[in-house]
Amino acid sequence: MYLKSTLSHSDAVSAVEMFEQGFTAKSVAMSLDLAGSPVQMLYQRWQIRGLGALVTRDRKQYDFEIKLEIVRRHVRGESGRALAEEFGLPSPNTVATWTGIYRRDGEDGLLPKRRGRPPTDHRDSPPKSEIETLRVENERLRAEVAYLGKLRALRSPERR
Repeated sequence: MYLKSTLSHSDAVSAVEMFEQGFTAKSVAMSLDLAGSPVQMLYQRWQIRGLGALVTRDRKQYDFEIKLEIVRRHVRGESGRALAEEFGLPSPNTVATWTGIYRRDGEDGLLPKRRGRPPTDHRDSPPKSEIETLRVENERLRAEVAYLGKLRALRSPERR
């Protein structure tokens, strides 16, 4: 089952069995006393992948060109479910999310983003003058002296 799903594996198996008997997501949620949203998401995955909806899939990165093609076809009127089936996407919600990003940010929004903290390259900064280097060191040493003075004051027996 998906890591962030609120459905237990046994609930998901029961729900899929009921889907295969012809029950809708809403009726399954009510009869198993489960929240509607996770059951609806499982139902959408089941419609695309059948019993494969119970298997956790590895996250896959999609190329910019593929995302753009999917979004353009979706904007032209193709259904998100049909596109998700054709391209092996996890759910139709992926198509809807990409389409929303495309409408908000344009094509640039679909480009892959760098993850994590941007690297800092100290080699690009201009060399500091000797005076600037000494100022920075002086400031650091003043902060260290102030810290040690406060630490000494906290440890003094007069405070206890």
